[in-house]
Amino acid sequence: MSSQQIDTRETDAGACSVIESLEQIGSQWRLAVLHELLSGEQRFNELKRSTGANARTLSRVLDDLGETGFVERRIEEDAPIATYYSLTDKGESLEPVFDEIECWAGTWLEDESAHEQN
Repeated sequence: MSSQQIDTRETDAGACSVIESLEQIGSQWRLAVLHELLSGEQRFNELKRSTGANARTLSRVLDDLGETGFVERRIEEDAPIATYYSLTDKGESLEPVFDEIECWAGTWLEDESAHEQN
């Protein structure tokens, strides 16, 4: 292989893991729910208010995140019955990723806003 050729097997493997990761966490609502749960356990209606998702969407997203191992559900059967959601270890491991995205957004999205105003 010449020095100018790229080994696509390594590139494809790296790209595939990024794509697979984004498929698990990458929707707008999944990201919003994961980010909100970084602050701790929340009830369904708390998540609904803080994310702005409708009940059907939030229910689907929470089910998806539960199936992929990011979120766990706890039901308290005292009257009234309450359902709580929290991050698993897998979900909590995304905190540095969100920190980096926020840092990137603070740098680059502010720059874009400044350029658009000029």
